[in-house]
Amino acid sequence: MIDPKIKTIAFDADDTLWVNETIFDATQERFFKLLEQYVPEEVLRKHLFQTEIKNLKYFGYGVKGFILSMIETAVELTEGLVRGGDIQQIIDWGREMIEHPVENIEGVEQALKTLSQHYQLMVITKGDLLDQESKLARSGLADYFDKVEIVSDKTAAQYQEILNRHDIKAEEFLMIGNSLKSDVLPVLEIGGQAVHIPFSSTWEHETVAPAEESHHQIVAFASVTEFVKTIG
Repeated sequence: MIDPKIKTIAFDADDTLWVNETIFDATQERFFKLLEQYVPEEVLRKHLFQTEIKNLKYFGYGVKGFILSMIETAVELTEGLVRGGDIQQIIDWGREMIEHPVENIEGVEQALKTLSQHYQLMVITKGDLLDQESKLARSGLADYFDKVEIVSDKTAAQYQEILNRHDIKAEEFLMIGNSLKSDVLPVLEIGGQAVHIPFSSTWEHETVAPAEESHHQIVAFASVTEFVKTIG
């Protein structure tokens, strides 16, 4: 029997509904190759990550902030010697990332089709508004969702604000996502339930210490519908 306690199920988007991080990883490797004549990869990798974190408060999450951080890293680490053509190449990679075909994760659509018959479904994702709206539209999954929230960050306070605004009780709310830091721990903090579905690649910023991992976990999206029946 479908669990009567949970009434609303929300899903992260990137690397939960569709593939995302591997696109960033591939572009990052191209960036390292582009600048290998100037700087060793280990230096580039460390500096790029630090620049991305610094820039989150200015540009937020997503492709645009990533591209700007790569350009800033290139200028700083080459002391301004990076060529204009290389900057243009980085910008072009950003366009390619934004236009990349949306690849839904296996089992997603069937699970959403089943769950939408019993629950209110939501998307709660962070990132660039235009990019996330475009990916949701191109995914073919939009019609399964009753509500969509695209936010600048995912904190306990942000989740609580969303629940309050939509008149959802925390004890009747389940969040499903690939990030312990963004999709699991903040929801547990406000009294909701959360399911972690690990993705093959996770951005370093989204990782947490193993001691903090206290949550439901399943290994494949295809198992979501059966799992939801078991939680109380």
